[in-house]
Amino acid sequence: MQNGLVESFNGRMRDELLNEHLFDTLRNARDLVAAWREDFNHHRPHSSLAGLTPWEYANRSKDDQNLNRANL
Repeated sequence: MQNGLVESFNGRMRDELLNEHLFDTLRNARDLVAAWREDFNHHRPHSSLAGLTPWEYANRSKDDQNLNRANL
């Protein structure tokens, strides 16, 4: 195991995308991967962000951001 974060991401991508689809063309594969990556990076809650989506985490109020910095 080289990098736990990368290993976790690769496992999720394999389980949720690659094992679930047959790709007819390279374009089809690129479109499905792009859609999965968009969902993973922007819409799915992450445990490392306290259950928030990356969008919610990035758009927290300034008071909330300062509170989280104080807890680090």
